[in-house]
Amino acid sequence: MNVVKKLGLKPIKLWLDDLERGAMDQAEHLAELPFIHSHIALMPDCHQGYGMPIGGVMATKNVVVPNAVGVDIGCGMCAVQTDLREEDVNVKTVLGLVRQEIPVGFKSFNKSQIGMPVRKRVMRVVDREISKAQKSLGTLGGGNHFIELQIDEEGFVWVMIHSGSRNLGYQVAKYYNDLAKELNEKWFTRVSPSWDLAFLPLDTQYAQDYLFEMNYCVDYALANRMKMMDVVLKYLTGGTDRTFGFRPGNPINIAHNYARLENHLGRNVMIHRKGATSAKQGEIGIIPGSQGTASYIVRGLGNPDSFMSCSHGAGRKMGRKQATRVLDLEEQKAILDSQGIVHGIRTAKDLDEAPGAYKDIDVVMGNQRDLVEIVTKLRPIAVIKG
Repeated sequence: MNVVKKLGLKPIKLWLDDLERGAMDQAEHLAELPFIHSHIALMPDCHQGYGMPIGGVMATKNVVVPNAVGVDIGCGMCAVQTDLREEDVNVKTVLGLVRQEIPVGFKSFNKSQIGMPVRKRVMRVVDREISKAQKSLGTLGGGNHFIELQIDEEGFVWVMIHSGSRNLGYQVAKYYNDLAKELNEKWFTRVSPSWDLAFLPLDTQYAQDYLFEMNYCVDYALANRMKMMDVVLKYLTGGTDRTFGFRPGNPINIAHNYARLENHLGRNVMIHRKGATSAKQGEIGIIPGSQGTASYIVRGLGNPDSFMSCSHGAGRKMGRKQATRVLDLEEQKAILDSQGIVHGIRTAKDLDEAPGAYKDIDVVMGNQRDLVEIVTKLRPIAVIKG
């Protein structure tokens, strides 16, 4: 862990030494906020985001910052271990069937899906967007979201899914961030509008409304992942009953974009994790690599300096546009092909999610040995990208 301390700022604790200037500028803005508790923590996969760097953890006193959660509220990971072996699975057949049933990218279903979280009160944004959300339940989305088949160190097949709250989370985030910016201007706050870190005091109805809708989006994102997981597990058995052939293990589910009231360093604070994962003592988590590299099931060590957090993945080392401009298509395809991975990189536009666009997951894991311990390492064999 490295520590950066500047006059007038809270300390910034980093678990990496390759942070780009833009992300450090954003971290310094966080450290200058008047309601910060103790310090800012940057995980080893940290890189520049909007307002707050991805891979950042921030503890605030008596306020919530919508943009420190981000637009894909509740985005996270789920993973299930099966008792199938690699030779038991016709990978290409399974992927073909999954692609037919699970919409990806901007696609959604033509009709409402069952399994939505129960709405326990009126919500300004969720109620407005609910019909669209019902048609998006069980869809993957785009960007870095994925469905992956993997093999653990004992030779068993795992299913791992990365997805979020789709457009519902975006609409909630935008509404309350815009509201916070409008209110902050009226309050003459000294938080610069250019930082895009407008806040809502917890003792206002605005903040309570945001937190309620945010938590609904977290629940929706979980339901979304589990609905897709059911589809993948169904096809792993060739369409037969899920209990035939194997009994899937209990799913691991963990979000990495949310705010939650927790106690750290002697005070109840609002912890914002934006592209960061909870890693309390003994807590089981998931740290995925890039397409073509290992992923890890981990156990948290409860490090107080990181606010009991760890990385949410490998982290980008170049932006999407840069990746499509700089990376060589045939070279990136060869990396995946040489490992026998069934993948979807076909044209230059797919290079934004190529292995070369991401940091080295082994370096990332080495940088957080004091945050988590490895339970098992997972080798990818097939991936569907959004």
